[in-house]
Amino acid sequence: MFSKILIANRGEIAVRIIKTCRRMGIATVQVFSEADADSLAVEMADETVFIGPAPASESYLVADKIIEAVRQTGAQAVHPGFGFLSENAAFARRLRDEGIAFIGPNPEAIEAMGDKITSKRFAADAGVNTVPGHMGLIESVEDAVRIAAEIGYPVMIKASAGGGGKGIRVAQSDAEMAEGFPAVKAEARNAFGDDRVFLEKFIVSPRHIEIQVLGDKHGHVVHLFERECSIQRRNQKVIEEAPSPLLDEATRMAMGAQAVALAKAVDYDSAGTVEFVAGQDKSFYFLEMNTRIQVEHPVTELITGVDLIEQMIRSAAGESLAFRQEDLSIDGWAIESRIYAEDPYRGFLPSIGRLSRYRKPDEGARIDGTVVRNDSGVREGDEISMYYDPMIAKLCVWGANRDAAIDGMAMALEQTHLEGVGQNLPFLSAVMDQARFRSGALSTSYISDEFADGFRGLEPDDFQADVMVASAAMMHAFQSARTGAPDRFDWTVLINGEARYVQLDLTGEGLGVTFDDGRSLLMTDADWRPGDPQLSAVLDGRPFTVEVKRRPDGYVIRHRAAQERVRVLSPETAGFYARLPERKPPDTGKTIISPMPGLIVSVDVAPGQEVKAGQAVAVIEAMKMQNIIRAERDATVRSVSVKAGDSVAADDLLIEFA
Repeated sequence: MFSKILIANRGEIAVRIIKTCRRMGIATVQVFSEADADSLAVEMADETVFIGPAPASESYLVADKIIEAVRQTGAQAVHPGFGFLSENAAFARRLRDEGIAFIGPNPEAIEAMGDKITSKRFAADAGVNTVPGHMGLIESVEDAVRIAAEIGYPVMIKASAGGGGKGIRVAQSDAEMAEGFPAVKAEARNAFGDDRVFLEKFIVSPRHIEIQVLGDKHGHVVHLFERECSIQRRNQKVIEEAPSPLLDEATRMAMGAQAVALAKAVDYDSAGTVEFVAGQDKSFYFLEMNTRIQVEHPVTELITGVDLIEQMIRSAAGESLAFRQEDLSIDGWAIESRIYAEDPYRGFLPSIGRLSRYRKPDEGARIDGTVVRNDSGVREGDEISMYYDPMIAKLCVWGANRDAAIDGMAMALEQTHLEGVGQNLPFLSAVMDQARFRSGALSTSYISDEFADGFRGLEPDDFQADVMVASAAMMHAFQSARTGAPDRFDWTVLINGEARYVQLDLTGEGLGVTFDDGRSLLMTDADWRPGDPQLSAVLDGRPFTVEVKRRPDGYVIRHRAAQERVRVLSPETAGFYARLPERKPPDTGKTIISPMPGLIVSVDVAPGQEVKAGQAVAVIEAMKMQNIIRAERDATVRSVSVKAGDSVAADDLLIEFA
C-alpha cells in the first residue's frame, strides 16, 4: 500500500480524498494554485506544493508541474479526482513510465472509453445499445448542418473530450446548429484543450441513468447499481439519487451486466461510470463512459457502504477486490443536492464572491432515521473564484426509502445557510417539495418543464404562510420589548397583499399564536436571537427553519422555495399602509447588463444596428462556460460599452438601445 499520495485536484473532491487517506493512514500532498492558497484542502493536507496562477491551464492542467511536485515530495501515487487531468491518457501513461502510480484506470482503458467517439464504437462492437448519431469528426459548420439533417432534429452537439456538462448543446434546427457548433468547439478547446465534436440524436423526454463500476488489475469487475441524474440545468447534474425510481430489478440487472461487460472489454481496473440515456419505457442506450470518480459518487457509497475512493487506491496498489457481485446489495435510498454559487432567479448564472456566512446541517444519524452527509471544499470566509466550477457543497441524505430521503433532504436544505454569493438553495428546496419529483416522474427536461418561464420560487402553502406570519410576529414582539416599547401582543401582519390579525399569548408550553380566522397554534423550541439569519422552531408539531432578513417594519422571510416580504404593524399603522400606492419597478427594457462576472468573448452588434428579439448580441465566458447574451426585444443599438477581452462584473452595462 502507498504511504504518500499526491492529489492533483482541488475543492471538495480533494478534501474527500484526504479524508479517506487519513482513515487509511496514508499521507497526502495537495497541489494548489494562487486562487487556492488558503483553501480547506491546503489546510488539511500533510504537505502542499504551489503550482502556479489561478487559471487551470497554467496550474492544474500542466502535467509537468504535477510530476515535479511528485518528485519534490516523494509521493508514490497521484489521485486526479474528477475533471482536470483525470481522463488524460497521456498523463496516466507518463506517470506509469516514470514509475508513479495513477489512481485511476490504465491509459489504454482511458483511450478506449474516455473519448466519447471511440467509446461508442467499442460499445457497438460489444453489442451494447447505442444512440443513433455521427461518431466521425466534423470539421465545419456546413458539415454539421448536413449531418444533423440526416440524423434528424433534435440533435445533441457534444465535445468528444467533454464532461461535467461542459461542451454540450441541443440544436432544434439548422440555424441553432450553425450557432451552437462553433460555440461547443470553443468551449471544448478552452475547457479540455481538445475541440473535437460529434453529433447524436437527442432522445425526447429522456432520463439520465448511470451504472457505477469498479474493477481491479486482476480482471475482476463489479457494478454498484445505478444512480439517476435526470435533474439537470445547462446539461449539468444538480440533483442525483440512488437507486433510480424508474428501474425494476430486471432492468437494473440488464444495465449492470452491460456496464460490466463493457468495462471488462477494455480491461478496466478502477472506479468508472457507464452512463445511459433511458426512455420512460425503460429502454436504454449507452451514452458514454466516464473513466474517473464521479461528482455524485456519495449516493452510491451511502446505499452500498463501499468507499469508492478507498477502492480506487487499493486497485491502483494492485490489490484484488475484496467482494464479489453477489456480496453487494442496495440498502435504503440516497439523494444528493449540489449546492452551487449561482442565481436560480437569473437563469442559474454563476456567482462569485466571498462566502461571508456558511452554516451546515448536523452530519450523521438524525432522530427520524435519516443520515446527513455534506461534502464541501469551502468554509465560511472563503472566496468563490471565477476560475473554477462554482460548486459549494454536495449535500447528501440517506433514508430507509425514497420518501424518507426526500423529507430528510428538505429539512437539511432548510438548515443550510449561505451569505455573500448567489446560491441555489431555494431551487433545490422547490424540487423536493414538488409532487412530480416525489412521484419519480423525472426527465432531463424537468427544469424546463416545471419552470418554463424561469425559476421564480413557489407561492407559500398554508403552513408556510402560518410559519411566516407567526415567526414575524414573534420576532417583532421580542425586538420591541428589547427596545423598551410598551408590551404589545396584538399585531397586523401584511403578507402577500393580505392583512392578517395575530394575537400572541406566552404560556408555560410556548408561544400561543391566534389568527383572525380563530385558529390557535403553538410555537415551541424557538431558537433565535436578534441578528440571527435563521429562526428554527416547531409550529403545530411541525419543525421548521426559516431564513430571516430584518427590515424597518418587518422582515423578508424564506421557507424553502417560498419567500415573502412580511410587515408587522400595529392595527392603526396597517390602515395607513393599505392606502399607499404600489411602487412600480424601473424600466430596464432599454439596456442589457451583464448577468454575471466574466470575460467578454465577443460583441456581435454595433451602434446603429437593428436587432431582433432573441438575436445574439454578445458572448460572456464565466466558470469555463460560454454564455450567449440575447436581445429581449426588437430595437436599435444606441451604444456598446464593452469590447472583446474586457472583464465585466455582474450588472455592468453592456449595450444600450434607442
